[in-house]
Amino acid sequence: MQNKKQSHIRDLVETGMSRRQFVNACGLSIVGMGAATLLAGCGGSSSDSSSSGSSSSSSSKGAKEYILVKKGKLIGVSDMAYPPLESIPDGSTKPEGFEIDMMDALAAKLDLEMEWLPATKFDTIIPLIKQGGKADVGVSAFTITDDRKKEINFTKPYLNSNQGLVNRKADGKVSEDQLNAKGKQIAVQSGTTGESWVKENLSKATCVPLDDAIQAMTGVQSGLYNAAVLDLPVASYLCTKSYTDLQVDIQIATGEQYGIVVSKKNTKLLKDLNSAIEAIKKDGTMDTLQKKWFGTTL
Repeated sequence: MQNKKQSHIRDLVETGMSRRQFVNACGLSIVGMGAATLLAGCGGSSSDSSSSGSSSSSSSKGAKEYILVKKGKLIGVSDMAYPPLESIPDGSTKPEGFEIDMMDALAAKLDLEMEWLPATKFDTIIPLIKQGGKADVGVSAFTITDDRKKEINFTKPYLNSNQGLVNRKADGKVSEDQLNAKGKQIAVQSGTTGESWVKENLSKATCVPLDDAIQAMTGVQSGLYNAAVLDLPVASYLCTKSYTDLQVDIQIATGEQYGIVVSKKNTKLLKDLNSAIEAIKKDGTMDTLQKKWFGTTL
């Protein structure tokens, strides 16, 4: 039976409150970003826009032509609730994280300025990029999968990841068999590979899709859910920095890789982003950013 606190948290989760509203309502705060040692193992148009909100734009060099929402800008969209990859700290309006810094570096290689839309639900980002007109790239720890490739294109991978199963330290060690049982509730972020893994491997338990990782972690912390399955870099970071009463109890080797989401129509942008990714790997920028945000290279 749920106590009053659990019932209150369930109401917050199920009404789909924003990450910041949810965290503040539960009396929690996400600490500032910092390095944490992790084991990983998730010639253009003269007008700014057309009636559809996009334009054909080029770099100042005049050689790169892309389909961009706004001339001279690379517009990105993310759920902004996945530290240390991307998040908006409480009391700030400016996003920060590994992917934020990475995209600044990539945009500079393309002679563009990076700009972000307001935080957007993870499972709506790929449809938004496919539709076009609002954002040029989706950057939110997207695992490259064949199913997703049917809808959009991915850049070359920029980060390796696995999944992590999080539970309360007070519950001790648990096994997959113990969790794969009727009555067990496993929190995931909706539309993620973590959700797919739970449905496939813990099919007897109830998979509970939520808007973001913060809601999942808070629900486990309160006792609302038995466990959560999230990308390992994020799960490890949150357990170290903000949810110290939780632990990554099981590391799940899924061998995932993250890629930037690009419309199938934007082939030139895809090609040049791939070149830019290779360039920042070669010049050491990628390693520097990984060490800054993860404490190690992944």
